[in-house]
Amino acid sequence: MAKNQRERDLALAERRQKAAETELRHRVRPGIKARLADLMAWHGIEEQAEAIQLLIINAHAAGPIGSAPMLAIPRHEFTPSENVARQLYAQGEREAGRLDQQDH
Repeated sequence: MAKNQRERDLALAERRQKAAETELRHRVRPGIKARLADLMAWHGIEEQAEAIQLLIINAHAAGPIGSAPMLAIPRHEFTPSENVARQLYAQGEREAGRLDQQDH
């Protein structure tokens, strides 16, 4: 006799408990989701959970040094033009002058 939905759910919950499975959830913005979709398409992966698990396993296998570039936070370097730098410096000088005047 076939199991009903409740019996299947209970069996699944028991298997997950035996395997010590933990559910991980997080929210992502559209750009991150698009990058994950690209990775999945490039490698023929259809399930997001599978792709994320493979990324974690492979990054870990690369070790601390090998995985470092994969986990580095992208930073944009900002170098203001000379004109903007002068304006920022002048504004800082004005602000510092105001602070000095308030102290006296």
